[in-house]
Amino acid sequence: MDILVINGGMPKGGRTELLTQFIAKEYRLPYINISEIQLPLLTGEQEQWQLPAVISFKKKVKAADGLILISPEYHGGMSGALKNTLDYLTREELNHKPVALLATAGGGKGGINCLNNMRTVMRGFYANVIPKQIILDPDCFDYEDGTLLEESRDLVTKLVDELNMYVKMSHTLIVPRE
Repeated sequence: MDILVINGGMPKGGRTELLTQFIAKEYRLPYINISEIQLPLLTGEQEQWQLPAVISFKKKVKAADGLILISPEYHGGMSGALKNTLDYLTREELNHKPVALLATAGGGKGGINCLNNMRTVMRGFYANVIPKQIILDPDCFDYEDGTLLEESRDLVTKLVDELNMYVKMSHTLIVPRE
């Protein structure tokens, strides 16, 4: 199964990047760091859809059997950069695709609004966002070795296992119509 991890945080070395790299390494999953693909602000101009970075991004998302979206919570929602990146997608890439959501939060204020925001946007694509979701605060990370503390690792493992279950079910239940 090909599950693609998307890092929706922009700061290099931030917790969202740390979490993305941990998941990619731990579960041997490919990932996209949106700060590296640098999609321009979507204006709706036709030529934007022909940019090599846009075409490549859309192909990778479409080819994936499932997605893991990770974003910091900024002002009650996902990062603006992640929203802009997702705006380049359509139902063609995401229809019925299982998606897992994770948020990194600054602590004290949660991250639930970020998760709700991502869930709402994915619903607009007819993606299948799985029930399990995770918020990781600063005290969930082991900064010395760039990993997660044991309890947080267990949460992430359960989330990845649930996503894999939904990916398997989608292969069984959803027959592509050609």
